Amino acid sequence: MGISGHMRRWLVASNPVAFMMFPGIALLMHGPGAQATVLQDPAGSPDWLQLGLGLFGGLALFLGGLQLLSEGMKKAAGQALTLVLERLTTNRFMGALTGAFVTGILNSSTVTTLLVVGFISGGMMTLAQSVGVIMGANIGSTVTAQLLAFDLAAYSLGPVAIGFFMLFSAKSDRIKYYGMMIMGIGLVFYGMGLMSEAMTPLRSYGPFLEVLKNLERPAAGILAGALFTAIVQSSAATVGIAIAMASEGLLALPAGIALALGANIGTAVTTALMGFLSAKSTEAVRASVVHVAFNVLGVLVWLPLIWLLVEIAVWISPSSPELEGAARAASEVPRQIANANTFFNVINTLLFIGFTGWFARLAERLVPERAPREGVIIEPRFLDDSALAVPSMALQQVRLELGRVGGITLGMLQDIRPAILERDRQGLADIERRDDEVDILEVAILNYLAKIRQQPLTEEESLAFQGLMMATDNIENLADVIETDLVSLGHKSADLGASSGGRTQELLLGLYQAVAGAVELAVQAIRDNDQRAAESVMMLKDRVRDLSEQLLSRKAQRLTPDDHDYLERSRLEMSFVDQMRRIYTLAKRIAKITLPPVLAQRD
Repeated sequence: MGISGHMRRWLVASNPVAFMMFPGIALLMHGPGAQATVLQDPAGSPDWLQLGLGLFGGLALFLGGLQLLSEGMKKAAGQALTLVLERLTTNRFMGALTGAFVTGILNSSTVTTLLVVGFISGGMMTLAQSVGVIMGANIGSTVTAQLLAFDLAAYSLGPVAIGFFMLFSAKSDRIKYYGMMIMGIGLVFYGMGLMSEAMTPLRSYGPFLEVLKNLERPAAGILAGALFTAIVQSSAATVGIAIAMASEGLLALPAGIALALGANIGTAVTTALMGFLSAKSTEAVRASVVHVAFNVLGVLVWLPLIWLLVEIAVWISPSSPELEGAARAASEVPRQIANANTFFNVINTLLFIGFTGWFARLAERLVPERAPREGVIIEPRFLDDSALAVPSMALQQVRLELGRVGGITLGMLQDIRPAILERDRQGLADIERRDDEVDILEVAILNYLAKIRQQPLTEEESLAFQGLMMATDNIENLADVIETDLVSLGHKSADLGASSGGRTQELLLGLYQAVAGAVELAVQAIRDNDQRAAESVMMLKDRVRDLSEQLLSRKAQRLTPDDHDYLERSRLEMSFVDQMRRIYTLAKRIAKITLPPVLAQRD
């Protein structure tokens, strides 16, 4: 059942944005024959169905293109950019520059924040250092707006075709990633063109122009920008639509700037909500708090000074004095919006870069360190689901968690010898208990690796994934050898009571120290992807073999059938030697994962 024409005209006039954003609702409200009614509306209403299809279809292509561009860049250069972030954030200014560079390349401040969280979790960066990177990420995020200000929609299908051909015909993964990037760029501009064309009929539609005029009020424009960004989860989409409307002469510069300011708040709040709802690490939530605080304070600073931002944007942007009226606005305003957005973020970073420590302390006060849950034996520390968006970072999180598991296992091995020598049954029981922690974390790591496997991985990432799977299994097996076999030997030794001779003890100690050193180096190798540590593990092979053979030879020479105690002691010692050799073999398997194939093949 339809509604009266009078009521319909009132709804259109009072809320034209609802008709533009939700064409299906408009059709229901118009009742049967709605499309014909809209087309023939004497008031000159646009065809809402076609407008909605063009706007939302263009937005879908725009967002899809951004996603394709970001994915291609992460695959092609994600690991290199991760290293750049890790090594070039020694101070707040370098952190800001690096954050801007990485975000500009990856086209996502969210991804940059995820990388930063990983570094904080791994102890490679302090929260205070990360603040500069987060500030710089806001500058990098404006690169997209600068590109969108170029009117390249007419040429957009060229990159789409080239990128498609590269993506689906190239044999090299790297060429495919470049194809994704090129195709993504084309889709972004093509989507912009569709949105711009769809909004052409709105040039003469009074109610919509009235709404846009209201957006020139700073509070209304900022609120609209923040809400829309929160819905589509992309500040680039909000600024892109603002630029598209400006290119049609629909949006004045003050309204465009207000929408861009709101987009800064919207993207930060969305990231913060995702962090609070899904992040397991305190560091992720604190980084989100820093992002929100910086963006909100920046907008508040400029809220009463938008008029100044308008004048600066006009001053630093090219003009088109040969044009007049709407044509001149359509030519000038898109670039002015992009420049205002960049200028706003650059100035905010310069204003607040000296207060990185303050932002860090604020985040630490608002988000205190979480106390361990009662009744829980142990929980993973580094396996944050938010890092799954960047597989290379997620794999790094697995390395850090494996380093933690390796540390627990190494501690078990380091404590087993004094427990055996001192016949400390309580110490042996404690070692058995710690194996439960290893088992729990192993399951968590394997579940996390399963989530990583669901992401599109490069060939390099797939190899790393397989290696970490093997390392997880080998570390768990190593812990089981300690918990099952060595602890059992400890109890038997306590029951026997006799001690080994001096020379035998020297050889056993030397073998134990060599194997414990190999395990420590193997843990370092897998945690830090350290090839030198892995090579050192392999170089211990001769020492482990020589000590083992010396012990076997000594026992064989001194073995007599009449000395029952010596025979039992010898069995325990030979079993200890056997378990040490098993542990060293497992340490070698762990270390080999980080070595180049030519070295890993050596036994």
